[in-house]
Amino acid sequence: MGDEDVIRRRLLIDGDGTGDDRRLNVLLKNLIKWCNSTDEKSEESKATHDRMLAQLAQCEFAVTKSQLSSEMMAAELKSYESLSKILEQGIEAAKENIDRSKADLAQAKTVRKNRIEYDVLAKVISEQPDRKDTLERLGTLKTELASLESTKQQLESRLALRKKQFHVLVTSIHQLQALLDEPDDTESISDDVEMKETSNES
Repeated sequence: MGDEDVIRRRLLIDGDGTGDDRRLNVLLKNLIKWCNSTDEKSEESKATHDRMLAQLAQCEFAVTKSQLSSEMMAAELKSYESLSKILEQGIEAAKENIDRSKADLAQAKTVRKNRIEYDVLAKVISEQPDRKDTLERLGTLKTELASLESTKQQLESRLALRKKQFHVLVTSIHQLQALLDEPDDTESISDDVEMKETSNES
């Protein structure tokens, strides 16, 4: 058996390393020795008996201490478990708060974006004239448009009249030109008639 095995076995027997196994071994040896002694009324036997009682009290104290330590550890374990549950609940609540905060942040960003767009639109709208001025200007423009339409119709009628007059003038010019060209033809005809008459007389 190696040294490591011996140390491991002694740790298993000794528990927390308080020397309980040594005390029990010494108590057992003293008990065997005391039981095997023949002189029960001697001072040494009485001292051995007192030592065994002291050792037994130490062992009982160690057992009581171990039990109290075990109970304390169990109570601490329960306390740690309750604290762990409280921490888990706190973590869950913190996660929920973080999720709500994220949602609130996203909503706040949306509201801020909408407010910026609203301010831009309000600025653009404020730069435009109001409805009353626009309607008045529209009425003025409609009146001006109607006046211009009337003027346009008058000008178109005048233009049509001028076209007719120009057409009549051009036609009259052509007719005059034709009238001016007609006497030449009659003179040539009369010359031909005279020549024929003279030739007949001869």
